[in-house]
Amino acid sequence: MKNNSFESIPNQPLTRNVLASALLLAGLSLISSSASAMDAAGDRRLFVTSAVENTVDDTVKLPLYRGVSKGQTVWYVILDASTGDAAKKYGVNRADKLNNAKNTAAVQKVRLVNGVIEFPATVNFEPDNVVVAGPTGFPPESLQPGAMGLPGYSPLIQLPNGNILNAPHIANASGQASKVVTLDTVNRSVVYRETKGFANGKEVRYVSTDASGFAAAALEDVTFSEELNNAPFVGGDSTDSARASLAAFINGQTGAGNPERQGISSAILDGLDPLNILRWTPNQGRYSPLWDVNLAMWSDSAIVNGLNLVQKDFGGLSGLAQEGFISAPGGAKFGPAGFIVNCPIISELN
Repeated sequence: MKNNSFESIPNQPLTRNVLASALLLAGLSLISSSASAMDAAGDRRLFVTSAVENTVDDTVKLPLYRGVSKGQTVWYVILDASTGDAAKKYGVNRADKLNNAKNTAAVQKVRLVNGVIEFPATVNFEPDNVVVAGPTGFPPESLQPGAMGLPGYSPLIQLPNGNILNAPHIANASGQASKVVTLDTVNRSVVYRETKGFANGKEVRYVSTDASGFAAAALEDVTFSEELNNAPFVGGDSTDSARASLAAFINGQTGAGNPERQGISSAILDGLDPLNILRWTPNQGRYSPLWDVNLAMWSDSAIVNGLNLVQKDFGGLSGLAQEGFISAPGGAKFGPAGFIVNCPIISELN
């Protein structure tokens, strides 16, 4: 049985690289559309129009698609498309920047056989996801991703017509993704857990499905897809890149009832979402679901002077970094850490 919680049992020890990866992405789990819609209550903008959100428990119901990989059935969702026509067809986000991943190792080139997509590679969902907490919770002592992309797997697929879709695998004969709540293969739908975050000063809800770093995948409890890191390019946030920027604090305030809590420490100690800051939303041309993580650390001066308050806008956070209140871990310049997390935005709260 898959284990989706933090464990107190020994696992593989952290190497220096794994620990660095953990620092980069631990907070991620615990972040242009041609159409959008408002929910019945009128309090949020739904970007993925094929989705149905449950605002009570922050889950989302998505259409489920059947494909095959080397003879076995795979089940997947579609969340973003590189063209307006494809986005409209599937009721998903339009992300023009995904075109920059075309013909790279970050995509699987698929075939269509009688309308069914044949994938070169899929995911092994059988292992347990394990994160062993350290003495103070973070950094963890050891970790192991549960879902492991098989060689060649990426959630990005390139159709014969050249369109790029963000189509993560969420189930096959080996099991299913940990964030799946219910899987209905008869009626072709899946209910999936959402994550809270911020973008442009507003709350957003997104789903996290894959990560290109080993530690990131374990801490995010998603599929490890090493191939995804071939998407161009580290530090790229403009329209010539397939990535967009996300900031995650490593030392924000903690406490489940604290309105200023945010970041990795809170995610581990409080068991809540880290409230990461995403730079763009799907109605903006520089949006991509492939988030290039920038790790943020409050300076001692910022903490002493009470400036380490919850942040909701990437631009404002960048300004604080320029003033010296925020850096990367160890005091390095605030910037990209070199890992991707695949986190399509579903909705924005007004």
